[in-house]
Amino acid sequence: MKTIVVVGGGITGLTTMHYLKKQLAEKNVDARLVLIEKNPYLGGKIHSEHDGSFIMETGADSIVARHPGVLELVQELGFESELVYNETGISYIHTNNELHAIPAGSTFGIPMSMESLMASTLISEEGKQRALKDLELPNTNFTKESSIGHFLEYFLGEEIVRKQIAPVLAGVYSGDLYQLSLNSTLPYLVDYKNEYGSIMKGFEANRAQFEKAANKKFISFKGGLSTLIDRLEETLPEVEFMKNTAIQAVEKQGERYCVVLGNETLIADIVVLATPNETVSTVLQDAGLRTQLEKFTTASALTMYVGFDVADRMLPADGTGFIVSHNSDLVCNASTWTSRKWKHTSSEGNLLVRLFYKNINPRYEELAAMTDEQLTEVALGDIKLSLGIEEKPTVVNVTKWIDQMPRYDLAHNEALGHVIKELALHYPNVLLAGCSYFGVGIGACIQNGKKTAEQIIARV
Repeated sequence: MKTIVVVGGGITGLTTMHYLKKQLAEKNVDARLVLIEKNPYLGGKIHSEHDGSFIMETGADSIVARHPGVLELVQELGFESELVYNETGISYIHTNNELHAIPAGSTFGIPMSMESLMASTLISEEGKQRALKDLELPNTNFTKESSIGHFLEYFLGEEIVRKQIAPVLAGVYSGDLYQLSLNSTLPYLVDYKNEYGSIMKGFEANRAQFEKAANKKFISFKGGLSTLIDRLEETLPEVEFMKNTAIQAVEKQGERYCVVLGNETLIADIVVLATPNETVSTVLQDAGLRTQLEKFTTASALTMYVGFDVADRMLPADGTGFIVSHNSDLVCNASTWTSRKWKHTSSEGNLLVRLFYKNINPRYEELAAMTDEQLTEVALGDIKLSLGIEEKPTVVNVTKWIDQMPRYDLAHNEALGHVIKELALHYPNVLLAGCSYFGVGIGACIQNGKKTAEQIIARV
């Protein structure tokens, strides 16, 4: 009987076990399944905290519903009755100390039509005319490996990228657009340009799928995202969960592997490392691999929830939050009006706000060195300036994600190819998984878990 060890109890590791269990049963194959997690709880970056009438997600706050496999997994778990969808509304950009609506009919701030472009209050008439050059400039040099920042600026102009698109995309992908490839962000933009001669015309031709996805496009669960993790654990009685257990090394022993823990060693036939890249580098202790693994980069962020004994109906009508442009007196990079966007997070209808302070923030080093009390004062200043609220908060929750957010820069895909090749050669039954390598977002991790299970089955 084979022993399969998955290191990392986040959503990728858990869905790997979910689909592995399912496929082993279908093929009537027995295996010992072990999942190792360093924390006392499962979920990784998915972690819900409850405080009074509020539910706060200290990591990811939702799942993209249309991502392949997401609703399929929810159905397989019999968890549909717990689903909640986001409230739809207007997202803003805070610039010149005012809130400007991100134009309707845009995706990531990129206009999907001339009407959307002309409706923008964020860019000048000159900037709009420059963006229209997208209709006539041919693509002769850009590929999916090109920088998305350079691609968008060349066809749409510097002003719209700087003022309308960059604040949105940088918020999603946690990086400099000029260091992020199209392939790791929005690869279909190249296809649109090549097929339709224009990014905007490509969006117009495919508008139906974006409009369909615009409403109810994010999901969570009545008790918070952690309830999905709890449900996965409940459905995996065959798995030996070793929580609160740190892994020290994975060492090759003939055709098998020694998984070295604090007080014991497991002998495994297949090992899945669904952990941050830094952990992979540490436990494999391979100088050749480390050279490639050092090419993967990460970002950092401080996130804060602030709750008030104030009804959230005082928010701007239909608003769900804002992203901060470069010319603003706010310190934060973005804010979600959580109680408006996710009704289930505030059972009494009181205001719950989430603020983000990312390492692209010019004051990040100063902020990262602050105490929670000092950060709270900064957050209250941002809330006062953006919403006019001066009441004292009833709840404050601070989370620091230091170097734990994968950033897919231009070197990512090439480095990943080298690492996979080296693993296949020197560690043939050690598999990488998770958001450090195969896509950010819970939906991407679910799909990666399913594909990892298929890779394991092919080896068993």
